[in-house]
Amino acid sequence: MGIVVTMAFSVSATAVLSEVWSKEWKTLLLSLQVTAPFLQVGGVLLMTLLSWPIALHFFRLNKRVHQVCLLGVYMSVLFSLYLVPLAMYSPCIREAGTLGPKPTLLGRRGAPMLAPENTLMSFESAVEAGVDGFETDVTISADGVPFVMHDLTLQRTTNVEEVFPNRTHTPAALFTWSDVQQLNAGAWFLSWDPFGTVSSLSPKQRALAANQTVPSLEEVLDVANRTGRTVLFDLRQPPPGHPYRDNYLNITLDLIHTHINSSQVLWLPSDQREEIQQVDPELQQTAGRTASIQELQDNHITTLNLHYSTMSLQHVSKYRSVNISVNLYVVNQPWLYSLAWCSGASSVTTNNMLLRDIHTPLLLVTPEQYSVIWVLTDLVSAALIVCVFIFHWWRERGLHFWSGSRQTHETRPYSKFRTELSDVWSISSENVRTELRTPSTLNTITEE
Repeated sequence: MGIVVTMAFSVSATAVLSEVWSKEWKTLLLSLQVTAPFLQVGGVLLMTLLSWPIALHFFRLNKRVHQVCLLGVYMSVLFSLYLVPLAMYSPCIREAGTLGPKPTLLGRRGAPMLAPENTLMSFESAVEAGVDGFETDVTISADGVPFVMHDLTLQRTTNVEEVFPNRTHTPAALFTWSDVQQLNAGAWFLSWDPFGTVSSLSPKQRALAANQTVPSLEEVLDVANRTGRTVLFDLRQPPPGHPYRDNYLNITLDLIHTHINSSQVLWLPSDQREEIQQVDPELQQTAGRTASIQELQDNHITTLNLHYSTMSLQHVSKYRSVNISVNLYVVNQPWLYSLAWCSGASSVTTNNMLLRDIHTPLLLVTPEQYSVIWVLTDLVSAALIVCVFIFHWWRERGLHFWSGSRQTHETRPYSKFRTELSDVWSISSENVRTELRTPSTLNTITEE
């Protein structure tokens, strides 16, 4: 019953997690590329520890069929773990000297763990943290001013509910720039504390964060130009009926030409890419999806901006062989950054500025080093398991020997003699009790 309940719970939990974490399974599979070599060692260690109770029960089972089933299942799992490395793949198991350069960091909406996202404080904090560029999203206001805003509305990152209570759900592109400038874009960060990092800010930093406003694209480009950073941004087309729906690309291009070197801009919008390339060939044309090399080259693509779940050493190497770099988003964990490094990614978009302190990939080993670890682990495990089974065989044989010896002694003449003495003693005791009950005996005892 316990096994049935456990299996039912496991199946139900797996079904629920598959639905809730459908997007996380790819992350789990990717994590195995880094951790699988060491999980295999842990699995072998666990099976080695289990050899003690397995051997104990094996030698105590009475039926040969049960012994065969128990040992068969155990040995199948054990040998599977022994041979797992033959089918294992990890880009971090590689020859010495073949590791590419460390991926550069693009601050996602600035440095959102250190300041309110998409604010000047956030971009300045990203520069101080040592990132190589920014990633952001651009919206065109109702009067034709490009400004940075990730969401379709202003509700999450501003106090639009207080300033314009009747326009809370209005698209951000339908606000004029003067309207947007009236909004506070930092107070929400202090109250929500989205990354749990507000407590690390000084009183001066908190005061600065509380007074942030929504910056224009012009201000962000000025920061990038002044500090020599690159800018990767997605440009959202204004909704139908917007006065600048048809020429929003030209407005943005004019702003770029007057505030930053075009070679510092990773141009992600796919609309009218051919015309944009002709107008400004120095822009780094960037695609947000994979395609054949021929198609990418025809569109003058120099960078691919892809989700980290799509990365593989083969794909990245294929693109880099034709001078197409790969940027992966959103990479926040050190193990994921290590995997991106081993896979050959040129850059990553991140919220975590501490990734700059990683100077070598986690769990990086050469094939020879891992082969030594693998073989030694398997040999030591096999030797220990054999010793455990021999010990339990000897122990159970000893118990049977002493038990059989005791039974042999019970059948010898000594045992018969001991039984006869016991019978004599029992008869004598009974006679004494009978005599004590007679009247003459009682009178004698009373007189004495």
